[in-house]
Amino acid sequence: MKEVYIHPTAIVDKAAKIGEGTKVWHFVHVRENAEIGRDCVLGHSVYVDKGVKIGNGVKLENRTTIYQGVKVEDNVFVGPHVTFTNDPYPRSFSTDWRIVETLVSEGASIGAGSVVICGVTIGKYAMIGAGSVVTNDVPSHALAYGNPAEVRGFVCRCGRKLKEEEKKRDFVLMKCLRCDEKYEIPTKDYAKMSRKGG
Repeated sequence: MKEVYIHPTAIVDKAAKIGEGTKVWHFVHVRENAEIGRDCVLGHSVYVDKGVKIGNGVKLENRTTIYQGVKVEDNVFVGPHVTFTNDPYPRSFSTDWRIVETLVSEGASIGAGSVVICGVTIGKYAMIGAGSVVTNDVPSHALAYGNPAEVRGFVCRCGRKLKEEEKKRDFVLMKCLRCDEKYEIPTKDYAKMSRKGG
């Protein structure tokens, strides 16, 4: 069994659960009832709020901030200085504050300095470009960036951009030129692609 490593400067609440093989680095704060999976890396000054659920093999880079209501599935990459929100109407004096849930699906990547507005789902193996503001759901395998983030293309599991091969009635067949993997992107997801660039 692989041991958990927690740096002496990190604060991990006794009611938090940390999976085997996970490394918690300098000045990290993990709150009560948070659940961190196996073989994760929490970089310098990461904040994980109470009740947050993090899957296995997740990498949270320096100064990532994840608040209540966020669920991160397995093998997700979150770049440095990424912030998740959890209240669409924040006021310091609010008396009816409520958490709006957010999901980051398996294998997705979120680029440095991005902000994820609560209530969205980022699909499997989607890739969010650095500095983006995610305000709407992002389909699986989509490449999305900008403020607000828009779908600019689709990416392989390896992260490289996919090339369109053939349009069918219900899907668009796309191929990775690096690893030759092929994907059937649903027409409804393909239709979300912005033609501005990418």
